[in-house]
Amino acid sequence: MTFVQDDFQSRVDEIEAYFDFVKRVDEGATLLISKVSKEPAYSTTARDDLLRTFRASAILMLYNLMESTVTNAIEAVYDELKTQKVHFDECREEVRRVVLTNLKQHNPGDLTTRLQRISTDIIVETFRKDKVVSGNVDARSIRELATEYGIDHPSEDGAALLGVKTTRNDLAHGSKSFASVGREFATADVLRNKDKVIAYLRAMLANVASYIQNQHYRAPIVHP
Repeated sequence: MTFVQDDFQSRVDEIEAYFDFVKRVDEGATLLISKVSKEPAYSTTARDDLLRTFRASAILMLYNLMESTVTNAIEAVYDELKTQKVHFDECREEVRRVVLTNLKQHNPGDLTTRLQRISTDIIVETFRKDKVVSGNVDARSIRELATEYGIDHPSEDGAALLGVKTTRNDLAHGSKSFASVGREFATADVLRNKDKVIAYLRAMLANVASYIQNQHYRAPIVHP
């Protein structure tokens, strides 16, 4: 889980640096000048168009952070299950249900040689990282995923994630251009969304870390 948190912080640092650059350009604190003439490299109109592209690109960076963080967090759960050699019947009901769902997505012939110790291998060998999310990450999908595994939901407001996802899909599917998306948002709006998204994801990671540390993936012990 430490790797996941370190990767998250590294990506956040990159985003903070980029957003700070966009903010400074927007405010005029950073000027884009020609190396030769030392004069502004863009007209006011061209600079505004470039800023719109900057803002749209910033939203893409936020969505990539959302998707990578959620995927890596769930993978960390499976890494822990593998490290601890947890048996299928030791898992809590929610996890067993997910494993069986994962199993149905595989061709039995592909698993024959990989399931040497079926009680443990069935958990990790049926997991597919690329199936955790598929361009559809927002607060609701994160809550649904947390419920599937029995992980606590983040308490932060996740409304900003839906807007980021929707905008990302508009750009990815070509239904909106970078310029048109950048025109819809002021730099201050993008900065506010950035802070809300990062806070929500940080809370989610804290919950996953607690889930792993306290072994909440295990079934409760029933005393006679």
